[in-house]
Amino acid sequence: MEVEEHGCGNCGDEKGKCGGHWQKHGRSWVFIVLALAGALYLLTLAANTLAEYQYIGRDIDSQTTIAVAGDGEAYAAPDIATVSFAITQESKLSTDARKTVDDKMKKIKDFLTSSGVLEKDIKTTGYDLYPKYEYVRTPCVEPLSGVSGAGGAVTLSYPCYNDGKQVLKGYEVTQSVEVKIRNLDDAGKIVGGLSDNGATNLSGLSFLVENADAVKAQAREAAIGKAKAKAEQLAADLGVKLVRIVSFNEGGDYPIFYGRGGAMESKLMTADAPVPAELPIGENKYTSNVTIVYEIR
Repeated sequence: MEVEEHGCGNCGDEKGKCGGHWQKHGRSWVFIVLALAGALYLLTLAANTLAEYQYIGRDIDSQTTIAVAGDGEAYAAPDIATVSFAITQESKLSTDARKTVDDKMKKIKDFLTSSGVLEKDIKTTGYDLYPKYEYVRTPCVEPLSGVSGAGGAVTLSYPCYNDGKQVLKGYEVTQSVEVKIRNLDDAGKIVGGLSDNGATNLSGLSFLVENADAVKAQAREAAIGKAKAKAEQLAADLGVKLVRIVSFNEGGDYPIFYGRGGAMESKLMTADAPVPAELPIGENKYTSNVTIVYEIR
């Protein structure tokens, strides 16, 4: 009896060659299905990753936060003073100008050290030497015929000048110095003595708090306390809960002169000595302005 072929000539043989043929093709289909599944998985993973990138840094919705502000201030009496001065000298020779400035500076430094100013608190902030020029023009002259003597020339009655030129006039030397005064009781005497001993420019007198960071911290603490209290009250009014602080910003943090203190007393050194300058010290006010953003729930 003949065996009918169904795509396999050996379908009826004892070794099952036809079954092996179908197994081979079945495995190929399994690999194809697995490959498609893997590709779909990778595409899904990539899509999820891209979606996550869109929300990086956006874990806190702006609708779930509140922002509160607080301000604080702290006062402190100055404990140091700074003043700047300059010595300026002009001369035809630069060496002469420099020598005069050096001599004046030595005299001023001796005065400062004898007044209790420390060497480390006397600092040169600039030393400049400039040539000084003058623009010179000569009047026009015109020959005068028929006139002898006087060079045969006369100055014209109307304004007329020849082209001028730059002529070196001399040199100017300026030394700029900053002084820190730790004994404020002597500030008036020192400021006046600088002028008396040859300083040509006085500027930038400031009364400062040397350890200003500690005073700034007090102002910041007061500002944060106000902001926190405001946030707690606002959360209670809104019926929400404060979860965490998501941002903090601070402004201010600079000193403001506040004339709440007394003035330094003037003291006579001798009967004939000039009265030192009276310099009000007052107090310095340090301010801090903070903004705190809370996540709420």
